[in-house]
Order: sequence, then structure tokens, then C-alpha cells
Amino acid sequence: MIDFFNRGGWTMWFLLTAAIIGILFIIERIITFIWARVNTQKLVNDITKAYNANGVEGAIRICKRNNSPIARILIEGVQAYAIVGKDKDAMEEAMEGAAVKELAFLDRGMSALSAVVTLAPMMGFLGTVSGMVSAFDAIALAGTVDAKLVASGISEALITTMTGLSIAIPISAAHTWFSEMINSYTRNMEQAANEVVTHLLEQGK
Repeated sequence: MIDFFNRGGWTMWFLLTAAIIGILFIIERIITFIWARVNTQKLVNDITKAYNANGVEGAIRICKRNNSPIARILIEGVQAYAIVGKDKDAMEEAMEGAAVKELAFLDRGMSALSAVVTLAPMMGFLGTVSGMVSAFDAIALAGTVDAKLVASGISEALITTMTGLSIAIPISAAHTWFSEMINSYTRNMEQAANEVVTHLLEQGK
């Protein structure tokens, strides 16, 4: 591995940095999504049952007990209902404000992963071009076209391209997976918010 790394040239250091950044953010995102995972329908049912039994205070206790991003959004709507009453716009506005913060938390690190996916292949290609230039310079100095020398130079030059793609492909897959999880979480947030608001307004009537 050390010999392979050294043969790749100076761009391998940038690719190593990109790989480390990508791995760290993937681990952090996995931990975040595991922590934020929640059974949305069960949470909504628990909140509505608690509200029916103990009013606003009961619903708030359930939200605080859960402590997931969705629960922190729903508690804003419940608290707004406790303050302004049957004002749907005020409840939705309170939850939208909380949703912006929670989605920003879920989206954290995604731009870094996207940057690694974009830059790793480009750095790989740059290393290949640099290696090819060095290979042809070596051929020019030798004065003759040696097939072994050409093959060796091209092989070393292509190491960085292979490395860049090897980094970008799994991180791109992880980025796509995380993006889908965020979209799913967003849909669950909207569904939960609508159900809680509807229930509170109907009970208020």
C-alpha cells in the first residue's frame, strides 16, 4: 500500500485527505440518522392520546420524552396551540421555524460529501496528467521509445485516476442514500405535523 501510494505521486496526499474527510462525515451521518430515527406514526398516536387524556401538558411531556427532531418540531406546534388556540397558521409557522433548524442539522456534512465526490476524480485526473507529463519527459531524456518505460510511466500515472474514482464512487453512493433518508424524514415531518395540527383543531372544536 505504501509503495502504491508513493507511485501515485503528490496528488495522492490530496486524495488521502479527501478519503479521510469522506469517511469521517459518513460515520457522523450514520450516527446522526440512527439517533434521529423514530417511529413517526407511533409518536403521533402517543401525542394525540396524551392530549386527549391530559391536554396540552400531556402532549408536551410525550414530545420532551421522545427528544427526536420530529418531536422537537411537533412540540412547537403544540405550544403554539396552547398560546394562540385554534390558529392553524400560527401553529404551522411555529413548526416551520423549528423544521428549518432540524433539517439543517440533518443536512449537515452533505455539502462536504458532495465536494469530495466532485473533487476526488478531478484530483485523480490531475495526478494522471501530471504523471503522463513526467513519463513523456522521461522518454524524451532517454532518447528512445522503450515500451517498458512507457508502460511503467502510464501505469503510475493511472494510479491516481483509479484512486480518485475508488474514493468518489462509494461516497457518492453514501451521499445518495443520505439524501433519500433526509427526503424521507422531511416527508414524515410534514405528515406528522399535519396530523397533529388536524387533531388539535378538531379537538378544539
